[in-house]
Amino acid sequence: MNHPHPNLGAPPRLKDGALRFIPLGGLGEVGRNMAAVEYRGKILIIDCGVLFPEENQPGIDLILPDWSSLRHRMNDIVAIFLTHGHEDHIGAVPYLLKERSDIPIIGSQLTIAFLATKLKERRIKAELRIVKEGMRERVGGFDLEYIAVNHSIPDALAVAVRTDAGTFLHTGDFKMDQLPLDGRVTDLEAFARLGKEGVDLFFVDSTNADIPGFTISEREIMPVLDRVVTSTKKRVIVASFASHVHRIQQVIDIAAEHQRKVVFIGRSMVKNMGIADELGFLHIPPHVMIDEKDLEKHGDNVVLICTGSQGEPLAALSRMANGDHQIRVGEGDTVIFASSLIPGNENSVYRVINELTRFGARVVHKGNALVHVSGHSAAGELMYCYNLVRPKNVVPVHGEWRHMRANADLAIKCGVPSKNAMVIENGVAIDLEAGSARVVGAVPCGYVYVDGQTIGEITEASLKDRRVLGEEGFISVIVVIDSQSGRIVAGPDIHARGFTENQKLFDEVTGRIESALGKAVSEGINGTHQLSQIVRKTVGSWVGEEHRRRPMIVPVVIEV
Repeated sequence: MNHPHPNLGAPPRLKDGALRFIPLGGLGEVGRNMAAVEYRGKILIIDCGVLFPEENQPGIDLILPDWSSLRHRMNDIVAIFLTHGHEDHIGAVPYLLKERSDIPIIGSQLTIAFLATKLKERRIKAELRIVKEGMRERVGGFDLEYIAVNHSIPDALAVAVRTDAGTFLHTGDFKMDQLPLDGRVTDLEAFARLGKEGVDLFFVDSTNADIPGFTISEREIMPVLDRVVTSTKKRVIVASFASHVHRIQQVIDIAAEHQRKVVFIGRSMVKNMGIADELGFLHIPPHVMIDEKDLEKHGDNVVLICTGSQGEPLAALSRMANGDHQIRVGEGDTVIFASSLIPGNENSVYRVINELTRFGARVVHKGNALVHVSGHSAAGELMYCYNLVRPKNVVPVHGEWRHMRANADLAIKCGVPSKNAMVIENGVAIDLEAGSARVVGAVPCGYVYVDGQTIGEITEASLKDRRVLGEEGFISVIVVIDSQSGRIVAGPDIHARGFTENQKLFDEVTGRIESALGKAVSEGINGTHQLSQIVRKTVGSWVGEEHRRRPMIVPVVIEV
């Protein structure tokens, strides 16, 4: 059952004793996960992550959830609960804390540790609370129970929230790996227990809902990684997320087995793996790790683990591909992309792969070898969960529209009434009352762009201008007119960037501008704004007719 925005008005005042859920990011997209849950005047936030920009968003650093609807209620927020330590779930926390710095933040040991370094870098002091699976506590009227789930990062948690309005279960990101590297499986016993108790609303990770069967175990990639390292005579370079502790553990174990030294490259990789090692989530055999400055001493007998698996321009691997990193990739080296592609990053990643191949490296990725398995449940696992939990209502979360729709279809197949499998988008409010859930309205919920030091000031119109400038260039026209007679006393002076280098090309439009301005003045039009628009229209028509282009046109008419 789809509930898109346009037909929905603002949600009414929440009834006393009812619970309201509003997603503020993460639905219809893979990233910037955030939801607000309101009950008896208090608000619980679940996750607060970032989305990374696509190529059609030039100049943007990050995209934040839109919490503008909460801005007048910041003091009602009782806590932020973080399901796990990936950037798309914790990356926006520092920005939210700028608006209220004393919001308690709850998460597992590794999640809080990753967040703490992020806050320390920004000199933000926060109330951080570590919880673990099996714990149950009351937080501002919400009864929270934390449940172990398996994911591509250690120490991930689902959360069950009990209130008088009903009980909901939020999976966070999860899969059901039965042989995880750390032995910490998804607690299906807790899911089943909650199912018997009664789950009124089930928020379920959708990322792999359109993939049949079960997600392959993390251990399955070990033999493939081993073969790749064995067959490489020179250096091995592995690109991974800086938080993918399980994957990096496997690479370290294989390197140690082959008597290769390991070095972490990239600030976030060094920082995160240092935290994971210190907390016991990463186990590094003695004498395996070396410092980057000692690389040359060990020749080709090394494995480099670096950032850049998504083609990020400033990440270590991208800089190696561009030739502007001190580490040069060459003939005989093997580069492994040990992660999947986040939608929207394909072009950036393929560009890096092409450049590395041009330097003579062998590039191994998910498309040509089993060097990555997903951290999300496939259709078989999701149906297993639906049959365990037997929820009254289901809301697919964390995924693009195709993923969420597929997830809702799975729930319906497992017995959830179709009207109770609600595919919604960001901003749509669902109220839960006496175990019954329904859509009640929507709040404004757009993209909040981070551009350098500015947050939320860049609009879609600004991005459109940037795209036009990037694709079509711009033309500026300066004309000076006599304020009394309207006669042109200087110009038109035409300059262009990204359009043409041939200045003589503009000679043919100069006459058109003079003629159009002369006609306008004779008809009594003499304001600089109106005359500027005439210049814009004249140049635009000429460019469109003669050159089939649509550059940005900046007319300036000056009266003297």
